[in-house]
Amino acid sequence: MRLIEMATACAVTMSISAASYSALNPAQLEAQARLVANKATCRTVNTAIVGFIAMNGTDPTSITQLRPYVDGDISRYRIVKGVAAGPGC
Repeated sequence: MRLIEMATACAVTMSISAASYSALNPAQLEAQARLVANKATCRTVNTAIVGFIAMNGTDPTSITQLRPYVDGDISRYRIVKGVAAGPGC
């Protein structure tokens, strides 16, 4: 067996092990997914701004107008010159 074949076999084995561990621990996986899903990003808010404009034909004036377009928490963001401003922007 060549070294590259051994490395490939190890990589495949490790990835299968990681997938199996995730499958056997669904509660932790769900908790982590909910935590990530609740955090909005600048991209999320900017996408909501585009959606708002597409649906209403006008720019949003406050972040509260975007709540129907976003599932996560966007209270830390604001709209400045038509784009999202806040953490990570």
